[in-house]
Amino acid sequence: MQNQVHTESAVRSASAASGPMSNAQALPAVSSAGNYRGSELACDLLTRLFQRLPLRLTLRLWDGAAVQVGPVDPGAEESPFALVFRNPEVVCSAVLGRDPLRLAEAYFRGDLDIEGDFFAALGLKDHLQALQMSVGEQIGAAATALRLRALNADRRHAKIQWTPSHGRIVKAHSKSENRDAIHFHYDVSNEFYALWLDRAMVYSCAYFETPDVDLDAAQEAKLDHICRKLSLQPGESFLDVGCGWGALVIHAAQRYGVRAHGVTLSPQQLKAARERIAQAGLEDRVSVELQDYRDLAGESVYDKVASVGMFEHVGLKNLPVYFSTIHRLLKPHGLFLNHGITHDSEGWQKSMYTEFINRYVFPDGQLDNISNIQHVMERARFEIADVEALRPHYALTLRHWVARLERNHARALQYVNEATYRVWRLYMAACSLNFEAGDIGIYQVLASKRAAGKLSLPLTRRHLYT
Repeated sequence: MQNQVHTESAVRSASAASGPMSNAQALPAVSSAGNYRGSELACDLLTRLFQRLPLRLTLRLWDGAAVQVGPVDPGAEESPFALVFRNPEVVCSAVLGRDPLRLAEAYFRGDLDIEGDFFAALGLKDHLQALQMSVGEQIGAAATALRLRALNADRRHAKIQWTPSHGRIVKAHSKSENRDAIHFHYDVSNEFYALWLDRAMVYSCAYFETPDVDLDAAQEAKLDHICRKLSLQPGESFLDVGCGWGALVIHAAQRYGVRAHGVTLSPQQLKAARERIAQAGLEDRVSVELQDYRDLAGESVYDKVASVGMFEHVGLKNLPVYFSTIHRLLKPHGLFLNHGITHDSEGWQKSMYTEFINRYVFPDGQLDNISNIQHVMERARFEIADVEALRPHYALTLRHWVARLERNHARALQYVNEATYRVWRLYMAACSLNFEAGDIGIYQVLASKRAAGKLSLPLTRRHLYT
């Protein structure tokens, strides 16, 4: 029996891991086996689990029964959300189950729901210590859960509506493992991504001059910010490692006159990128290819290289190979911009957070802190020229994505099932909160290939803002 029982499982799994949910948003209909027994036992059990919660919270059961937990003081803060338990088993599993992410799975299946402010519900993670029980309390809770389960032993559980997909376990970050992981995450559906990304389909942190800038403008500003940092010039050769749907290579060719090449491991991204390049009339200057970064051939091939939101897939053990490959491809004094997410702690240690990310979202995802990343870059003979933190920008970006996804819930179900929708909603909302809290960060690191002589950069940063 693991205590934190697992409100922690539900909430910290959410903190895994690109607008707040309307308080009036209706819950989707879920089929019920009906005639479940023991709502009084369930209310008793849930009251025990949440007895030390420092805010008043409403918990609803499958039969409409409701219980309020938290302080009895009428002046206590009321939570702007309620938790809905659709059947007795989801209550029992909070105590008796062993999977630390079991309540996250219950949410994905529709056995557990949230009414009201979704972001506020994920904030329960801030109160986990208050939800811990003593050994005696755990034993009593387990006994109650067993009675509740036995009481419904002859009842048919509601049919599982939606089953979340689990990614293949990645151990070595081999080419085949990375290819499968990219397929798992990015080949969901181009149409699904288009519902909540900006019009250029940029799936990485936007760049907001002010918080009220719309997402399309902020993503265009990000693309331009990258091009300015790289000091792109007409006729230069430019490589985008992990080019997505082609937004950066198209922008760089159109606005800066470069010859651009992009690589991706996603067939669906490749198809859309080539279509967009053709529509823009850039086939003579822009190309994209289905290729692993490790298979890029040649030496001193490109003047400039960018990698945006890709190196999180590389694997920490493979970072030396990743950076040395890009170093090999760059011409002397060539510039490289690495844009990626970092962790507030060193290395990728097993935790509820990392388990959530690798099971449901990024099977090959691994993060490290920024100082370790720069150390590996320098060992690969890069000279660090500029480092910029963009953490607040990604928090804003993710809130935009969540708001757009929620507005397009019905349309999203034309391309994915309800479980996939819920995985993405939970993942992006929780990541936004994690960026706001500083648990994860994101940095653009600009570096040059070491060589004697003058650096190919202006003396000041003025060119970035004029």
